[in-house]
Amino acid sequence: MAPNIQLRPCTLGDEGALSLIGQATFLETFAGVLGGQDILSHCAAAHGTQTYGAWLSDPNYKLWLAEIDPGSAPVGFMVIAPAQLPLPDISERDLEIKRIYLLHPFQGSGLGKRMVTAAKEHARASAADRLLLGVYANNETAIGFYQRAGFRQLGSRKFNVGGRDYDDHIMGLSL
Repeated sequence: MAPNIQLRPCTLGDEGALSLIGQATFLETFAGVLGGQDILSHCAAAHGTQTYGAWLSDPNYKLWLAEIDPGSAPVGFMVIAPAQLPLPDISERDLEIKRIYLLHPFQGSGLGKRMVTAAKEHARASAADRLLLGVYANNETAIGFYQRAGFRQLGSRKFNVGGRDYDDHIMGLSL
């Protein structure tokens, strides 16, 4: 039987759940790939409750939390914001999926597809031209997922984790 997972808009007060899932999924995905101290430094800086609190307070950001029943335990989340990626044709009408994170046991459950569908619906309702994202260049599983959802590579960037630069693909989907 498939788990009952709800995807709901976040509100102030969800910072703790977002921080927990952000740190857990980043560690789960990159342990053994990136240096341990790099991961810890990155999580402390990028996944603190203050980061999520600031985003929840910013009307330009939209966050969703995935919770499993019973008990509404958090298992994933998504963040959409104004695009801030190094593309020569970046536009104010572009939106960026800054984060789409799921704990490993829930990957392949269809929840990722539901999140991308919610992102597309939000972007279209916001009159965005494109939905963009950055993804680690060696994360073939994520790249394949985004390609199946209609995204294609548009460029690249360096992404700093714990003081070290890593290669990311910039992917986009025209709406």
